[in-house]
Amino acid sequence: MGFQTEFNSVCKFKSEQELYELLEYGRGKMVKSGFRVFPTGQMVIAYTPDNKATAIVKIIASIAEINFQGEEVTQVEMELVRRLTEEESRVQTALAHEMFFSLQQA
Repeated sequence: MGFQTEFNSVCKFKSEQELYELLEYGRGKMVKSGFRVFPTGQMVIAYTPDNKATAIVKIIASIAEINFQGEEVTQVEMELVRRLTEEESRVQTALAHEMFFSLQQA
């Protein structure tokens, strides 16, 4: 059992529904498998499930626990700071592919 640290500028959604709720209501949460440490209080770039930069969010809580099925999960609560412009999204997406996402596929 151990904690995996998330890089401070990336918050990638695996679920379109979780991302929709954040963008629609200004607050939301996502659930990640395993124990992870997210930078509570910090602003980060949120990415869609297909790795496109979409918004700036502030992490307001990160709760690691073992759920009723015995799985290690981390719930991350966040609030929307603002959506990215088309140009900001394009640049952030290109940088993330070069710096983070290409490493996951290697």
